[in-house]
Amino acid sequence: MAAELTAHQLIAQHRPTLDLALETIRTRAYWSPHPEHPKAYGENGSLDTAAGKAAFDALLGTRLDLGQPGTDGWVGGEVSPYGVELGVEYPHADLDVLLPAMTAGQKAWRDAGAELRAVVCLEILRRIADRTMEFAQAVMHTSGQAFMMAFQAGGPHAQDRGMEAVAYAYVEQSRTPETAEWTKPQGKRDPLALTKRFTPVPRGIGLVIGCNTFPTWNGYPGLFASLATGNAVLVKPHPRAVLPLALTVQVAREVLTEAGFDANLVALAAERPGEGIAKTLATRPEIRIIDYTGSTAFGDWLEANARQAQVYTEKAGVNTVVVESTDDYRGMLANLAFSLSLYSGQMCTTPQNLLIPRDGIRTDQGHKSYDEVTADLARAVDGLLGDDARANALLGAIVNPDVKARLEAAAGLGEVALASREVAHPEFPDAVVRTPVIVKLDGAKPEDEAAYTSECFGPVSFAVAVDSADHAVELLRRSVREKGAMTVGAYTTDPEVEEAVREACLEEAAQLSLNLTGGVYVNQTAAFSDFHGSGGNPAANAALCDGAFVANRFRVVEVRRPA
Repeated sequence: MAAELTAHQLIAQHRPTLDLALETIRTRAYWSPHPEHPKAYGENGSLDTAAGKAAFDALLGTRLDLGQPGTDGWVGGEVSPYGVELGVEYPHADLDVLLPAMTAGQKAWRDAGAELRAVVCLEILRRIADRTMEFAQAVMHTSGQAFMMAFQAGGPHAQDRGMEAVAYAYVEQSRTPETAEWTKPQGKRDPLALTKRFTPVPRGIGLVIGCNTFPTWNGYPGLFASLATGNAVLVKPHPRAVLPLALTVQVAREVLTEAGFDANLVALAAERPGEGIAKTLATRPEIRIIDYTGSTAFGDWLEANARQAQVYTEKAGVNTVVVESTDDYRGMLANLAFSLSLYSGQMCTTPQNLLIPRDGIRTDQGHKSYDEVTADLARAVDGLLGDDARANALLGAIVNPDVKARLEAAAGLGEVALASREVAHPEFPDAVVRTPVIVKLDGAKPEDEAAYTSECFGPVSFAVAVDSADHAVELLRRSVREKGAMTVGAYTTDPEVEEAVREACLEEAAQLSLNLTGGVYVNQTAAFSDFHGSGGNPAANAALCDGAFVANRFRVVEVRRPA
């Protein structure tokens, strides 16, 4: 019999953490309750690396029974990008049974109030954090991330993003008081007096459509934003990345039960091969919120067809870096080389287009021509990835055959400044590991435009020669407006160029990083402080995380009566 978690216990334990999160989203300062160093996970009941690997290995070949109603079969088939067959089976749901069961618990969850919902969510996150090393293995072997990235991005950073969503949800729900006494003077007559009660009410079931590359990091914001605002949540993982989100659902159901709520407030919708249930679910009348990360085509379809739901999408974009001048040439090259290499460029924030004036750039090492800049960047990437052990630790594995095909095709689009090479993985011989390719294109040639104005997801970047800084800003502006961008970077020592880039990003609603030469990279964002996406350009219609991301997941209903 599970231990019971009382409201008092949960509030006493987690209210201080919630208060710190609330303060941090106000100040935008650095804070994280989840350590990002593996050595921190050998204490306090957390799993260390070896125990996490053992826990993951124990899951292989098993059936993960979540106790969900409406289970009509079992599905599986995940194969790690590192070549390991997971063999885990998950419940397949009869939606006509599961969805009504999920709505049954929403009344009690709604009536619990914003604070109790928030601390229950924080207890779920705490228990996930206690299994961080196990989750790291699950993320690694479904996404292809190298272990350290799977640990950090799939563990503490994902947990931070989930907690950030809970904090924003609490702020928006508590903006309106629970009760108010309203009195309107009537001159000589008695005043009009009403007592008013305001209740945040959920929209309905939230659907989280998971992605292959960052199942927890991209999945947790929507999951916890919907749950904290009173909605039940159905998690539909990507077929190749089910395990991390299935374990999340398992933990959530356990905590909800122990806290006295219906476990079916969180459920899993795994699918049979080729079943494609995302479209079916997205248009069900019970589904009132959708969170999606993935291709532009399906994101556009959801926005056009899931008319009964509030839809939040993170799609694709063409991320751009303007390289006009720098006072730290070596630092710039090192920073860009790392950004292009991390997780084989399989991040929605990885730079794709490097806009470099064809006449070259000013640097602290003198003038550098366009050809010199591209050659030096190629050497920086080669130097970074020259050692196979370090290359494997940074690159991870290619997540699916489509990425590999795009990488191989990119070499035929122009002159290759840096060729991709195969890297052997000593532990996983079946892993497909490739270094990035850099292709030189001309921003003034219409025949090159189709390549650099289309997203090429994966370890592919284009060094685009432009006529001038003004030309670079023009291409940047047009690219963000037409194709969208999750990130923009710029290197310049010229205040006028900086202002032109900044103005373009403000007008086109793109998040900008200027002159990064140290240990912060354009493709990384920090929860509680950085906004991931803006919701203002075609790459995404929402930002992680702001008030707009949570406020429309509930409505406030008023009941008034004479005082």
